[in-house]
Amino acid sequence: MSQVVNAVTSSSKRPYRKGNPVSAAERQQKAVARKKATHKEVRVFVRDKLKNQLQIMCENEGITQAEMIERLIERESAKLGIDVTTSHS
Repeated sequence: MSQVVNAVTSSSKRPYRKGNPVSAAERQQKAVARKKATHKEVRVFVRDKLKNQLQIMCENEGITQAEMIERLIERESAKLGIDVTTSHS
């Protein structure tokens, strides 16, 4: 007969802590919903060359494209003396 092993320590899987698992699509929807509370979506078309440069810059800095665009807007706003904390929406 096979050896009986304590069920508590025999499982190598980590148990779910909060209910049932959530699909990737559901996780994405929740993340987008959280972002909408503090962020605005920007959809733009840029030349291929500039898009490639943006990707290279992001890789070099280890940040996302959104973070790089925010950084560039903040930097340019500072040069122009514009307060980025003021909202005009």
